[in-house]
Amino acid sequence: MGSTLKPMSLLPQTLTLLAFSHIVIILSNAETTSDYSTFIFKNCTTNTFADSTKFHSESLSTFFEELVSKSSQEKFYKTTTGDENNGISGFFQCRGDLNNNDCYKCITSLPEMLNTLCNKAVSARIQLHGCNVHYEADEFIEERSKFELLHKVCDEKKAVVLEFEEVRDAAFAGVESGVIDGDGYCKENYGLMQVIAQCEGDLGPCDCGECVTAALQIAEEECGNSLSGQVYLDSCFISYGYYPDGIPDKFKHGNDDVKLRKFSII
Repeated sequence: MGSTLKPMSLLPQTLTLLAFSHIVIILSNAETTSDYSTFIFKNCTTNTFADSTKFHSESLSTFFEELVSKSSQEKFYKTTTGDENNGISGFFQCRGDLNNNDCYKCITSLPEMLNTLCNKAVSARIQLHGCNVHYEADEFIEERSKFELLHKVCDEKKAVVLEFEEVRDAAFAGVESGVIDGDGYCKENYGLMQVIAQCEGDLGPCDCGECVTAALQIAEEECGNSLSGQVYLDSCFISYGYYPDGIPDKFKHGNDDVKLRKFSII
């Protein structure tokens, strides 16, 4: 005799699946919203303000207050606070695809982080995934090359096929021209690869193009066939990644009409 399935017997499993799905959605949203606050690197000078320089501390506090207040309206803001004896100059910048609210949240987290990681440094820079801030005491400002390498990461995993270089080079070429057309920011999707490039907000088109070209060259020469890489120069950065299972939807905001390519991975 065949057995009949009672409808109610599926209820516990259904509720469990619904609860699990709800948890997955929450975790997925949490990952999406917190991604921009991921720490990348810091640069802090060994020179620090003396305890007696309260005017520098006041200038720095005013500097951060001004940056935070502007971060809900601007993606890039540069300013100087204090006077000629204790001035602080610097800027913040948010990634080009962040909305105003996420830019504000990202910048708001930086003052406390700088205080912890670069306490009393006369010059400091902190880079998060979605934003960065840089300041210098006016008397310690130094001329730097726009192409100075600040930070580089190359994935240990490699793609091993001839076509990888072809796709990477095409994606790099696309972002190289796109960053100029995009006013200093570009996100290029080429098949299963995505490349992001951004220049400092007040960098001119020619300098921006040269900076991104230099960063891409470093990525090509030093990261080779790495599945992902990040190169941060003084005035620009590039980041690329290859996604074997397809570019995640939350990352898609570029040109993805090029045919997909498949690669072997080691």
